[in-house]
Amino acid sequence: MSVVKINVLTVPAEQREVLEKRFASRAGAVEGADGFEWFELLRPVEGTDQYLVYTRWRDEESFHAWMEGPMKSAHQGGVEGGERPKPAASGSTLWSFEVVQHAGPKGA
Repeated sequence: MSVVKINVLTVPAEQREVLEKRFASRAGAVEGADGFEWFELLRPVEGTDQYLVYTRWRDEESFHAWMEGPMKSAHQGGVEGGERPKPAASGSTLWSFEVVQHAGPKGA
């Protein structure tokens, strides 16, 4: 059964472009991870300053392996001008779900 992890990032308006550029520059970083199934970065439209980082994984073990390996390494690097860049988000919460039902377009 797949699992979904949604990282809820609180991003001030002046940091939105920074956050989106950082995610764009990391394209491909998660796609090769064993057990990875899907990624989406969701920009808020109105009423909130929270972005949602949606990932779907084959199982909990695959997610944890990525968190302890490639993701951890990626977040410890990223030196710009000799210093680590400041986070674009001012807060983060991780939501976890199991996929119990899913549907796609008919004929796809």
